[in-house]
Amino acid sequence: MIDLRSDTVTLPTDEMRQAMRDAEVGDDSRDGDPTVRRLEAMAARMTGKEAGLLVASGTMANLVALLTHAQRGGEVLLDARGHIMRSELGGVARLAGLFPKVYPATAGVPDVAGLRELIQPKTTKTRIATSLIAIETSHNDAGGTVPPLACLAELQDAAASTGIPIHIDGARLFNAAAALGVPASDIARYGDSVGFCLSKGLSAPVGSVLCGRATFIEEARAYRRMVGGAMRQAGIVAAAGIVALERMVDRLADDHRHAQQIARGLGAIDPTLVDVKRVETNIVMVDLSRTNSTADAWNERLAANGVRAGAWTRTSLRLVTHRHIDAAAAEQAIAAFRSVYEGQGSPRRVP
Repeated sequence: MIDLRSDTVTLPTDEMRQAMRDAEVGDDSRDGDPTVRRLEAMAARMTGKEAGLLVASGTMANLVALLTHAQRGGEVLLDARGHIMRSELGGVARLAGLFPKVYPATAGVPDVAGLRELIQPKTTKTRIATSLIAIETSHNDAGGTVPPLACLAELQDAAASTGIPIHIDGARLFNAAAALGVPASDIARYGDSVGFCLSKGLSAPVGSVLCGRATFIEEARAYRRMVGGAMRQAGIVAAAGIVALERMVDRLADDHRHAQQIARGLGAIDPTLVDVKRVETNIVMVDLSRTNSTADAWNERLAANGVRAGAWTRTSLRLVTHRHIDAAAAEQAIAAFRSVYEGQGSPRRVP
């Protein structure tokens, strides 16, 4: 079965498993775990930040960042289609006590002029102060698109004039960097903090890292503990993360090529299925709206042809390439789509 549901299905490499077995460990929440500290220092260097903090997940990285940056009762400016807004509002509202406000964006790229109009430097009789601005790159819901560095610079300028911090939700930060052809630090420099996942395209089994100034990370450690994220011999997890950063970053470009391969193949079947120009990283969004069928119906037929895809909306699928998808697997996926499409009897209808 070719699994294109997500890059979270990646399995750890043999080198990761060996590193986990051999990891030097300690109590991370007491005296410190040496392997965790090594991972955190490596992540900080690669993002150009002073310090890093290992957390359980990208959701925890975002939540801890919000708790550390913002005071309860403030507003956090979010993209309506960003992951924090779509999937993490419980933490924003109930745990961090923040009020989300949506800023205008197109395909994950903020309209900075429109965002500026939403910034409220301080609380007044009628307005709540803006506490934080968050941006996502690469942008999951937009199909893995990457905001240009010039846009991030504009965003930083808008925030700096009022002293409002920026958090970068970089779950796939290294995919974004590969797409732009720059080191991750060239993106992270535009945020006061940045979080990235080790367990997606980087293939580690679990974990994310939050990076920022040393004083920020020190405070973030307290909030990590508050939300149940303090770990003990976490070096076993961190060891795989170290291998991920050492071995898996450069190969992400392969995933991008295979995503392009799939997109071109689907476009050849029917140009309405995929906007090939929008495929920038390892995510392909498939538009089924003109097939008069649902994503669930397509998924059932695709599974019968050896492919697992993710139903994103009622009429769209999300395909995500990763380390287990090579060129041959990409061709098999294309063949499965063609089989389903041509087996309809009508080129516009899936039974």
